[in-house]
Amino acid sequence: MFKSWPGALIYYLKCSPFFTHPTLSKDPDDANADSSEPPKRTPGGWKCMPYIIGNETFERMATYGITANFTVYLLKRFHIEAASAASMANIFAGTTNFAPLLGAFIADAYCGRFRTLVYGSISSLLGMVVLTLTAAVPQLRPPSCTAGDHKSSHCDGPSSSQLGVLILSLVLLASGAGGVRPCSLPFGVDQFNRQSAPGRRSLASFFNWYYCTSTAGVVVGMTAVVFIQDSISWAVGFAIPAVCMLFSITALFLGTKLYIYVPPEGSVFSGVVQVFVAAYRKRGFQLPAAEDAAQQEAVLYNPPARSGRHMKLPLTLQFRFLNKAAIKCEGDQVSDAGDRMNPWRICTVQMVEEVKLLIRIIPIWASGILCFVALSQQWTFSVIQSFSMDRHLGPHFQIPAASVGIISLLALALFIPVYDRLLVPVLRRATGQETGLSLLQRQGVGLFISALSMVVAGAVEGRRRRKGVAAAAGMSAVLWLSPQLVLMGVAEAFNAVGQVEFYNQQFPEHLQTVAGSLFYCSLAGAGYLSSTLIAIVQKATVRNGRGGWLAGDMNGGHLDYFYYVIAGLGAANFVYFLVCAHFYRYKGWRPRPRAADGVGTVELDEEAFVREKEGSG
Repeated sequence: MFKSWPGALIYYLKCSPFFTHPTLSKDPDDANADSSEPPKRTPGGWKCMPYIIGNETFERMATYGITANFTVYLLKRFHIEAASAASMANIFAGTTNFAPLLGAFIADAYCGRFRTLVYGSISSLLGMVVLTLTAAVPQLRPPSCTAGDHKSSHCDGPSSSQLGVLILSLVLLASGAGGVRPCSLPFGVDQFNRQSAPGRRSLASFFNWYYCTSTAGVVVGMTAVVFIQDSISWAVGFAIPAVCMLFSITALFLGTKLYIYVPPEGSVFSGVVQVFVAAYRKRGFQLPAAEDAAQQEAVLYNPPARSGRHMKLPLTLQFRFLNKAAIKCEGDQVSDAGDRMNPWRICTVQMVEEVKLLIRIIPIWASGILCFVALSQQWTFSVIQSFSMDRHLGPHFQIPAASVGIISLLALALFIPVYDRLLVPVLRRATGQETGLSLLQRQGVGLFISALSMVVAGAVEGRRRRKGVAAAAGMSAVLWLSPQLVLMGVAEAFNAVGQVEFYNQQFPEHLQTVAGSLFYCSLAGAGYLSSTLIAIVQKATVRNGRGGWLAGDMNGGHLDYFYYVIAGLGAANFVYFLVCAHFYRYKGWRPRPRAADGVGTVELDEEAFVREKEGSG
């Protein structure tokens, strides 16, 4: 029937349930719902997860199987100089971490999560195929070079056309990352009913297992696949990730009849700008008294929620000046259907509160960047430490220095099931919260452990230096580096997973894909901040011709001092986070009188707000 697999894929896309079936379950309270519409689906929950988690696991295995050894590939097969290869790899890594922000905007505004996820997956597959061809086809790479020529830098570099094909593969890979990374997790979140207690508990468990299985995929990609690339063949080593990516796409399509498909809702940022513009235009107006609910209802434009998928947010007093954007005045025209005739003059209370959510989240997001600065050391200086230590496991096998950081990933992958199945039930009984720890508490624990890991790393490095070169060579890298790496893995299990869950639960519903991209922006920001910190420390500590703390000869430097600097910054960041957490108000929070005289207030978080809504309904 079809002459090529792209034709079959396009036909399948057009005939898939995403294009032919209804999307969300109908809200029974929606007065505008059309009774003639066919019945819509309810969230499938865990029934959909094998396909979505399988898609993410294979994608991670494929992506990290390609990128983990990419710098070595540039050096050995394309004969690019070390500095240029490192620069190209860093630019590619930064681009792939910032690309999800653009992909998130496209998904939320125009294409929807599923289609963006599919297009991104296909782009990644094509990028991997092109990169595999550069390794398999001799005409697409420079001629082979002897070891002697490598050392003397006499190897021929790539031609313009060969470099163009390589860059094409990187562009396709970065475009794919921009579509896959921000959409995969929010698409999984769409499959759960967040309006019920079982649905919220299942969602919290989903975040844990999603991160656990994707980390397992990373471990396989950075060990088995890298080993094949180094020891067997670059072409085979790149072809395996391409096959894994094909499995990833297949797993995603297998669940199309079960998925909920949330449609795009137009421009996602124009409403944010409209709130600020409308508030500025009405800066001279007076707001009603906070305790006068009737007056607020009369003065502020607060129509009912348009969709059952969106949580109706109550009016809050934090950032109160923005409430002026919802003041109804002469000249503000609203149609009979409730649409604003001039959206730059008047906004709904819902829009104002959604902007406040974003303002509250930004300081919390900033605290996560420094956490990843500490965690990123497992792939840089921990690797350098291992070079001067004994990396043997038994008499015949030596761990590659670049694989030492796998200890952290293993700790992460093993700790998450323990946390989800053993610690959460214990913490739930102790705290009374369904997830054991609140979203902010989980992040705070991770921040504290990340700073502690740097203290341990500094102590281990100090001991290594005091032992001297000969004695340090006999120190087991696995034994001595494991404590700091295990702590890094546990810190990531608390903070990174906590961040992902926090963004997906606290962002406005129509910005869920942007929420997914924010995590990758943290990684990109941490990479740039880490590079800046290294440059500052090195410049400040190089004196009288000495190499400074981060000298090429580790025995002549003071890497332990650098670790302690990061630990100190982490401690300051932890205090900053506690201050931000103290003033943070969860989505759905609202003040209430505690007693009949109205003195004092209590805070109502999102879960309590939903429970109250269900009870009153």
